[in-house]
Amino acid sequence: MSMTVRAAPSRSARIPYALALALATVCLGSARAAEAEKPLTVRIAHGGPISGPIAALGKDEENGVRMAVEELNARKLQLGGRPVLWKLEAGDDASDPGQAASLARMFCDKKVAAVVGHLQSGTTLPAARIYNDCGIPNITPAATNPAITEAGYDDTFRVIANDQAMVEALLDYAVKHLGVKRVAIVDDRTAYGQGIVKLFEAAARARDVQIVDKQYASDKSVQFESALTAIKSRKPDAIFFGGLDAQAGPMLRQMSQLGMNNIKFLGGDAQCTERLPVMAAKAAALKNVTCVVGGSSIENMPGGAAWKLRYDQRFPGQYQVYSPYAYDATMVLAQAMLRADSAKVEAYLPQLRQTRYDGVTGTIVFDSQGELVNPRVTLYGYESGERKELVLGGR
Repeated sequence: MSMTVRAAPSRSARIPYALALALATVCLGSARAAEAEKPLTVRIAHGGPISGPIAALGKDEENGVRMAVEELNARKLQLGGRPVLWKLEAGDDASDPGQAASLARMFCDKKVAAVVGHLQSGTTLPAARIYNDCGIPNITPAATNPAITEAGYDDTFRVIANDQAMVEALLDYAVKHLGVKRVAIVDDRTAYGQGIVKLFEAAARARDVQIVDKQYASDKSVQFESALTAIKSRKPDAIFFGGLDAQAGPMLRQMSQLGMNNIKFLGGDAQCTERLPVMAAKAAALKNVTCVVGGSSIENMPGGAAWKLRYDQRFPGQYQVYSPYAYDATMVLAQAMLRADSAKVEAYLPQLRQTRYDGVTGTIVFDSQGELVNPRVTLYGYESGERKELVLGGR
């Protein structure tokens, strides 16, 4: 019987294999360590009007998101054991529903983690549907039409009072403190205008306030003489305008030209801005404006004074209305991700629904529809020529 003897590998032959295994292990460990040290980019998008007649409002809102993102980065946070690079993905919807829809689809294609926006109800409504379809949570800091949350999307939220709460407070003040019994309405035909006018009409009927005339305008129009002349003949105590400050300003100028300086002028948050006196060229009719916004004045927000100092240092001369709400919306999204230890929607969305956040604007808790549990509103007047908070009815 023959035997074949196989020699065992020599020691010198085994060393390269052992070294190769060790080197492979070291390289794999190094790769994993490098991956763990590589920042995780979390993109939070903002959609709003950065061009057009209300670009200042849209830019102010974007500034709030940008400020939050910068502060989050300064805190050197981690998700899933990795450092986080928070990034703003900014977009312009130009106040146009079609462009807002296109922008929303672009954010979906880019797979952003979340969206803060949009500013107007007319742009938020189509955008929210698209975000829901592609599974991106979105929080509006400004759009107030109740239909936004009534659509039933479980990933749509609002951090400001809706039109229902604002209209109730405004009309209550107008009846009790301004003696308003007869009202004419001007509807700008946008989703915002139609929505708030519908709510105002229902609230007026409930209070036995007579609606003596109703006129329609365009959100692009600056000529209102014909509508105002018709309204003047009906002798109302007040005009309720469902529209933006860009149209409210010219309307107030033309009211003064028509001798309508004793008629009260009521409106919602879209006209209740610090720039309205400029838009109205401080016409005499300006002193009769009473308007309402969701939330508190910056002076009465829990963290408002200190936050406003930081904002003015970062964005001097740009403050309008909605930046603190956009800032809080961004922080609410980040908080949900941090609690979930993940920027994946399926992980952080349940945490977002359970939000309890003490922000600049107040304590944020969402109900089952994504609305604030305890919304606040504030009334303003312009009797001094500048926007001033009214004490009565403001709480």
